[in-house]
Amino acid sequence: MLALSLGLGAALIWAVHDFLARKLSQGAALLPMVAVVFAAGCVVLLPLAIFFGDWAAMTSKAWVIAVVSGVAYALAGGSLYRAFSLAPARLVAPVIGAYPMLSLLIAVGQGRQVPAADWLAVIAIVVGIGIVALAARSDAPEGYAAPPRVAIGWAALAAVGFAATFALGQAAAREGSELPVMLIGRVVALAVILGLALGRRTPVRPQAGQGWILALMGTFDAVALGLVIAAGGLPQAEYASVASSLFGVLTVLLAAWFLREAVRPVQWLGIACVFGGIAVLGIMGA
Repeated sequence: MLALSLGLGAALIWAVHDFLARKLSQGAALLPMVAVVFAAGCVVLLPLAIFFGDWAAMTSKAWVIAVVSGVAYALAGGSLYRAFSLAPARLVAPVIGAYPMLSLLIAVGQGRQVPAADWLAVIAIVVGIGIVALAARSDAPEGYAAPPRVAIGWAALAAVGFAATFALGQAAAREGSELPVMLIGRVVALAVILGLALGRRTPVRPQAGQGWILALMGTFDAVALGLVIAAGGLPQAEYASVASSLFGVLTVLLAAWFLREAVRPVQWLGIACVFGGIAVLGIMGA
């Protein structure tokens, strides 16, 4: 139950983060945004990890897994910002939020038994994503910077990245210590983004007036990810990542209320299928 609670807290925080990502990313250079967000997360985590992290518990295996989780997180974060820059939240948020399906498959790969109800929930998630995607074909072009299938592709890549990040981060935390794992992963993710910016000769200075908002988003992101990774030592830790994925429906609601992104009834039906399935996964893990 504690893992589920940590995941729900992360969902609330990530919803605000992703709403801001949707608002700021339209028409903006993405690498500077992601770099500032990741850097702010490093600043938040650094003193906590130095003074409270159990670095002595970090085995070589924990270091390796934490580094790989950082690479996965760079993929997830960059793809998320790209998806939100291309399409409304109603299209990409359910796809990104469907990463619990992959978390469940990872759990199966680790030899865990999965109840039939969980597989039915996965089917509901897949059907819901299909409904949202098919309904998007008749959307007006306003609000889209690319065809819906391109945005869905980036959203799916983000989902893969998040599933890998959470699974690897929790595994590293079990081998070592949560705070060092979080800091290592964040620093590696920042290094990947800076490497991409350097290779493409892209300045990493954010747009005027956005610096403090991006820093706040980085703080939100670090806290939310910390809640999920902190669940790594708890029973059924994968359900923290499942519950955290409810951020998607909250992001859709925030975008509908504040950005006036219209959502048709059939799209609400698909969104309900997706997050209803995710809720079932969470209940089964309680």
